Amino acid sequence: MGPSRSAAFALETHPSEYRHWRLAIDPPLATLTLAVSEESPLVPGYKLKLNSYDLGVDIELADAVTRLRFEHPEVHAVIVTGGLDRVFCAGANIHMLATSSHGFKVNFCKYTNETRLAMEDACAHSGQHYVAACNGTTAGGGYELALACEEIYLVDDGNSAVSLPEVPLLGVLPGTGGLTRVVDKRKVRRDLADVFSTLAEGIKGKRAVEWRLVDGVFPRSRFQEAVRERALALAAKETQLQGPGILLEALSPEVTPDTVRYRHVELRLNREGRTAELTIRGPEGAQPDTPEAIRAAGADFWPLRAFREIDDALLRLRFHNDEIGLVLLKTRGDLDAVRQVDTTLYHLREDWLVNEILLLMARTLRRLDLTARSLFAVVDEGSCFAGSLLEIALAADRIYMLRDGARAVRLASSVLNGGLLPMTHGPSRLQVRFMADPARLEEIVGESEPLDTDAAQEAGLVTASVDEIDWDDELRVAIEERVSLSPDALTGMEANLRFAGAENADSKVFGRLSAWQNWIFSRPNATGERGALTLYGKPERPQFNWRRT
Repeated sequence: MGPSRSAAFALETHPSEYRHWRLAIDPPLATLTLAVSEESPLVPGYKLKLNSYDLGVDIELADAVTRLRFEHPEVHAVIVTGGLDRVFCAGANIHMLATSSHGFKVNFCKYTNETRLAMEDACAHSGQHYVAACNGTTAGGGYELALACEEIYLVDDGNSAVSLPEVPLLGVLPGTGGLTRVVDKRKVRRDLADVFSTLAEGIKGKRAVEWRLVDGVFPRSRFQEAVRERALALAAKETQLQGPGILLEALSPEVTPDTVRYRHVELRLNREGRTAELTIRGPEGAQPDTPEAIRAAGADFWPLRAFREIDDALLRLRFHNDEIGLVLLKTRGDLDAVRQVDTTLYHLREDWLVNEILLLMARTLRRLDLTARSLFAVVDEGSCFAGSLLEIALAADRIYMLRDGARAVRLASSVLNGGLLPMTHGPSRLQVRFMADPARLEEIVGESEPLDTDAAQEAGLVTASVDEIDWDDELRVAIEERVSLSPDALTGMEANLRFAGAENADSKVFGRLSAWQNWIFSRPNATGERGALTLYGKPERPQFNWRRT
């Protein structure tokens, strides 16, 4: 049996522990070489042949992408290539997918896409341009990995091709946004994309260039040299000096069966009630407020450390605790301390390290938005939902706020709520909240004073303001009602409601993943006893139900 929620695999790693990737730094370039160890799958039960990947391979890639941004700002272009002869990457390991639980398959696809979005984010905002050097077979998820790069180059050897063979061979879709990126990002003509996506052997050579599937082809004799020239040309666009980098130390939380404790974050699990509490503690003591002081603090700087911890906790919820249906989001600390850190980040946002911290915070918040769990923010005594932590509450499906006699329970905005931490589809969470009244956003972001419960209710920032006498009962009833509903229906409902407004390519990928791929993965044509994914590599042919639905 493949990976499931019970598989206790690590979500953190370090280049010294990589089994599948080699990272070489040669400023202004870096090279990420995929040389997958066949005998080192995430969990036993399959071999990673032909540079196919599982979640373990992608955990390493995600780590490398993040470390390049924080530890190696001197790198301005990253070449991604294959380390096997005539093979770039054959995509996600099919036997891993075929034997994995449905939930793991979907979460695997989500994670791999988030990693590729991080690569695109680095190209767009960090001055690190990714170049795919497809030195051989580039199929399925391997081509999707290339699609995440800014430019794609294919070796022209008469044999190597790019392909998305999932529909003709497996009866499923490319799981990491391949179809969307082909037409939205690379702007391949719809009819040509149709042919390409149903042609198992793919497209090679000059035709791949003509169809816009790759940016160029080079003969094997000068392939590496030509790709390096293109990477150097991209790197030359970045003239601003940055660095030195900072080291990202391991988070190393204290883990018990029901609790994960970090320095600033705690995740408490109530398995019987199918709920969890995610509590974030705000900054304590004096915080750095100059670029030099922030670099000296390094990975211990509160926003960097805290949001890395939040991110890790969210991944643990996804992969190890899929029975949890509702997450209660809580904070503890001082509102003014959070706002002060936010103000520092805002004023120093042109500094490369501060920019990277803000980008990581934004990616973590997007991971929260995209987590298939009900989210209730609980604003009670001792809360510090201000600015960047107010975004945590704004990501929630509902916000419950205690109305206390002393009016000590408060919310506060900061300059970071104005759009520096955008959602997947582009707007800020306040923009989405006040689509019918955009002027309200400016009022809230510009509000210098914290808002007590009545003011927050009037401003439209909370779902319910509850008196102390009714607080425990009302919250309990809301929780019990929520976890009694169908998890499938809630996942669909939440995904529909959270992302109001126009879509972009990124949100299309996740919407289609949550809907189409989720549905297809559960259909007998793909995963039934005679389904195409189940029978892949076996002599039998799949049997399809020919009715269109």
